Amino acid sequence: MSVRYNKVAIVLHWTIALLIIGLILFGLLMTQEWMPNRFAIYQWHKSIGMTVLVLSLARLLWRLGHRPPPLPDAMPGWQRRASHFMHGAFYALMFAMPLLGWAMVSASDLPIPTVIYGLMTLPDMPGVSESKASAERFKFLHEIGAKLFIALIFLHVGAALKHHFTDRDDVLKRMAPWVKTRR
Repeated sequence: MSVRYNKVAIVLHWTIALLIIGLILFGLLMTQEWMPNRFAIYQWHKSIGMTVLVLSLARLLWRLGHRPPPLPDAMPGWQRRASHFMHGAFYALMFAMPLLGWAMVSASDLPIPTVIYGLMTLPDMPGVSESKASAERFKFLHEIGAKLFIALIFLHVGAALKHHFTDRDDVLKRMAPWVKTRR
């Protein structure tokens, strides 16, 4: 079995990762009163969020049909469990965050449509009715999810670097094609 994820998984991983980092930055900027063009940033944030949702679905479907490379034999069981938990948490957030954002916008009483990349209007989420209380609840959950995402990203990057520089195994190489194999 290969020591690396296949090219499709690698491209989806890095594309989604970069988009999520962009979403976090846009999320921080669009909430600042001093920020010019906040409306445009909101629209970009929503467009990219829906793109992450679609790409995450593609990634999940791809993953279901393609086994990942094995973890190192020497990896302790608790690290294997932590790895599986972290990946599960990432998948949960990659789906939950765009859906929570869509629900928040759908519940809002502001008559501002979501226009995906300026091309098509996203309808309100089915089953979500306009309610200030619901919009606030979805907003709160979306903000908590963003903080969880940031924490998971730091843990994920930290774990990958620990494996590469301390454990000196090929865990980082599985998803980073520019890293040389140690074997």
